[in-house]
Amino acid sequence: MKKTDSMIIVGGGIGGLAAALAAAEAGQKTTVLEQAPEFGEVGAGIQMAPNAMAVLDRLGVGEEIAKIAVFPKRLVLKDVYTAEELTTLDLGDEFKERYGFPYIVLHRTDLHRVLLEACEKNPLVELVTDQHIETVEETAEGVVVTNARGEKMVGKALIGADGLKSKTRALFVDDEPICSEYVAYRGTIPINEISDDANMDDVIMWIGPNLHVVQYPVRRGELYNQVVVFKSLNYKEDSDDWGTPEEMDKVFENAHPKVEKALSFIQRQIRWPMYDRLPIDNWTKGNITLLGDAAHPMLQYLAQGGVQALEDASYLADMLNEHGENYENAFKAFQEERLPRTAKVQKTARVWGEIIHAEDPTSILLRDTIFKQRDAKDFSYTDWLYGQKYGQESKKKVTN
Repeated sequence: MKKTDSMIIVGGGIGGLAAALAAAEAGQKTTVLEQAPEFGEVGAGIQMAPNAMAVLDRLGVGEEIAKIAVFPKRLVLKDVYTAEELTTLDLGDEFKERYGFPYIVLHRTDLHRVLLEACEKNPLVELVTDQHIETVEETAEGVVVTNARGEKMVGKALIGADGLKSKTRALFVDDEPICSEYVAYRGTIPINEISDDANMDDVIMWIGPNLHVVQYPVRRGELYNQVVVFKSLNYKEDSDDWGTPEEMDKVFENAHPKVEKALSFIQRQIRWPMYDRLPIDNWTKGNITLLGDAAHPMLQYLAQGGVQALEDASYLADMLNEHGENYENAFKAFQEERLPRTAKVQKTARVWGEIIHAEDPTSILLRDTIFKQRDAKDFSYTDWLYGQKYGQESKKKVTN
């Protein structure tokens, strides 16, 4: 059994690395256990709203992120068949002044790389790969993790940041990921392959009954990110024979020519079934807590999955600053603040998915009428989400 005088973080994704940096700010040593042979991130683009940027700034990586990000001018919802703009959100000066930080888009691997490099430079963070953790328990000696090879490690406390299929979550609830019956195909292409049809200033979401397509540039505008999402009528539990590329082509028949062209570029080798879980009323016990998707996995419709993990990390730093090595109290206070917030985001993501994917003509008419009446600088719908401060304001409150 290997003993460490640090907290153990299970999972080396965006949430786990952010948690390590947050703990380091509070003077806490961590050992991050990643199941893969090397640290890395899969997927394509990711959206970082101001509530994420506040945290990245706090963690000291904001400037590095800005070098590789794209700063869109608008979020745009378009009809997938007519290309009519239904509503927009202006991301200009008033938006930045209101929320304190900009809205950015970037490649997930770029975000993960910046966080990883910051962890590698931090003497309080130890990074360990090839650790497929099977069990977690708290004993008189500390928190003990056991990997797939039967090797054990004991630490002072533990943060389960092991994602949607978290093994750590099993300590708190006996539940399973819930398939939404939607599937995503995502990827990036060189910008010059699609630049004639691409608007480099916008994040565009084309919406229609049971489907949508998201498009935006990433990596300083060198790549174009595209995500195609649709509900499969062939869904079968415990099967991969649904949501196929052939079904995607059929579902998007008669879409606007720009959408059809987007589908011609999409990578079809990997399909991503879309899952979440229901909110739970507890994710902390003793010196063990959950963070990010392990605690509150959500559907992607608000682009807040990674963002909420960052918020988690920032508030966790506040509580570690306040409670020191009294991890039980720190984790309880962390959960008390974060649980209702993340549950609301989880539930709202589901509702937003129903709104943008509406198929009933009356619902669509009502939705589009409300959308078209909105002013692009009406931030009343986003204040609750983007206006919450877990970054620099939270840090000042604790350290002053």
